[in-house]
Amino acid sequence: MAKFGKTSQQRLKTCHWNLQLIMSEVIKLYDFSVLEGERTLELQQEYYKDGKSKLDGIIKKSKHQSSPSMAIDIAPYPIDWNDIARFHYLAGLVMAKADELQIKIRWGGDWDMDSDFKDQDFYDLPHFELV
Repeated sequence: MAKFGKTSQQRLKTCHWNLQLIMSEVIKLYDFSVLEGERTLELQQEYYKDGKSKLDGIIKKSKHQSSPSMAIDIAPYPIDWNDIARFHYLAGLVMAKADELQIKIRWGGDWDMDSDFKDQDFYDLPHFELV
């Protein structure tokens, strides 16, 4: 059974307790890293400038900017950014666990939450947020 490393634990602690609950259950099933929870304005603006986010952090704030963070970024471990199938698999586990716990979340691979992963114009496969 996998468990979080120290860095992932620290990042997870910056997230809303519902995200902590979901991720603490999913790690028992599949190994993954927590990349980010709470995010500073400066980092949000950098991601926006680099095209990694559609939210500028001022007019449109990210759910990562709240305290605790209402969003989390995770990746299957070991991280291979080109292995999209593993991101989809992990997303399925996260979404199933959230559903089981009756916690409503959105995945950055299905922003409109219609289970059609091909109709998105912006993909953020590591991203999950409370709705």
